[in-house]
Amino acid sequence: MEIAIIGIVALVIGVLGTWIVYGKVLKSQSHKVLREAESKAEVIKKDKILQAKEKFLQLKSDHEKEINSRNNKVLTIENKLKQRESSFNQKQEELTRKRKETDVIKENLEGQLDLVEKKSIDLDKMHKQQVEQLEAISGLTADDAKNQLIESLKEEAKTEAMSFVNDIMDEAKINANKESKRIVLQTIQRVATENAIENSVTIFHIDSDEIKGRIIGREGRNIRALEAATGVEIIVDDTPEAIVLSAFDPMRREIARLALHQLVTDGRIHPARIEEVVNKVRKQVEEEMIETGKRTTIDLGIHGLHPELIKLVGKMKYRSSYGQNLLQHSRETANLCAVMASELGLNPKKAKRAGLLHDIGKVSDEEPELPHAILGMKLAEKYKEKADICNAIGAHHDEVEMTTMIAPIVQVCDAISGARPGARREVVDSYIKRLKDLENLAMDYPGVLKTYAIQAGRELRVIVGSEKVSDKDAETLSYEIAKKIQTEMTYPGQVKITVIRETRAINYAK
Repeated sequence: MEIAIIGIVALVIGVLGTWIVYGKVLKSQSHKVLREAESKAEVIKKDKILQAKEKFLQLKSDHEKEINSRNNKVLTIENKLKQRESSFNQKQEELTRKRKETDVIKENLEGQLDLVEKKSIDLDKMHKQQVEQLEAISGLTADDAKNQLIESLKEEAKTEAMSFVNDIMDEAKINANKESKRIVLQTIQRVATENAIENSVTIFHIDSDEIKGRIIGREGRNIRALEAATGVEIIVDDTPEAIVLSAFDPMRREIARLALHQLVTDGRIHPARIEEVVNKVRKQVEEEMIETGKRTTIDLGIHGLHPELIKLVGKMKYRSSYGQNLLQHSRETANLCAVMASELGLNPKKAKRAGLLHDIGKVSDEEPELPHAILGMKLAEKYKEKADICNAIGAHHDEVEMTTMIAPIVQVCDAISGARPGARREVVDSYIKRLKDLENLAMDYPGVLKTYAIQAGRELRVIVGSEKVSDKDAETLSYEIAKKIQTEMTYPGQVKITVIRETRAINYAK
């Protein structure tokens, strides 16, 4: 028992000793950790203090820079203000000096004006005294003497001026008559031309009379289709180996002639083939017009014409003016203008250009109610021709005022070309105009596709669209056109109005 107690006591004493030793070790370690922490804290504290000092110094430096910059700006502004103030003071001093000088000059001028006014009053008194003395001597007032002197000088000057003007006018008339006659005669002699009258019929020759039957077709279907497609009256009579194509429009006759030639050569003659060939020939004629226009401009040495003007020039080939071929007339006028312009010292190229284009208004389909000279001028302006060319075109029949020297030359040469013996036939133009008016009158009605005046204007064929005009409407349309022709036109005999309406059904087998 004692041994056990002693063991326990020894155990307790060992544990206590161990605890005491361990406590001392822990205490020494804790002191060591605290010392290390304190040293580290001191180091961190010193670093933070250094960083704070550096940042403070940096902020202080930036602040000082900003203050210096502001101070510099303030100094700059102050300097500018001082300069402006100095400049303003200088200007003010200058203005004050000039004002003083102006006041001095003003005083001098006022003094001089007073002297002038006094002298003027003295001169007026002296003038009145002299006038009174002269009036007393002559027995006339100043106004009467002045009027007598003016009248005498006026009569003398008028007499001398009239004599001088009459001499100049007589001499100018003599010289002008001689010179103008010389220029016109020389111009006419230097330009040779052919005088050809356009007819209203074309003879189409055939190899045998058997072809006439094929052209007429069963119950006249072929000839009716050909007349409807071309607008030309086709006369098949007993004349051997010949068919007569009658129409006032040379272009229509040419299309009909070429179409007949192709149909007869090919041998296939029926309504569908006729329409196909006529449309094809119409395109060929349009291409031929362009080629004719190009050849004409090349022959005359005219360059730079707009393609549409070239086409209109070519179209002149199929138009006539008072029976005279329009293209031949325009070419002749152009050559006459060039010669006359050269004689007068003007530009022959411009004169030739204006002479060629002076009648383009006759072949245009735009605004037919306008005079052809005005329409031609508008077309030339539309296609960028120069102002003097446009004026010459518009003024060659005095519809507009002449503003250039080329205009009277074109007018004179146009008259020379038309005045040649046999060049024109007045009645043809009025006849063609009546037929064109007849066709245009019917075109105003809705549903009308084409109109053709045939048989010298004794028949008007009107082709209408079947989808727009019924059979009953066609009869009404024929009656209305007849009434309108009776009330608005003057014509010999009577006019037959035929309204043609067809219904076609077309399909293709593929």
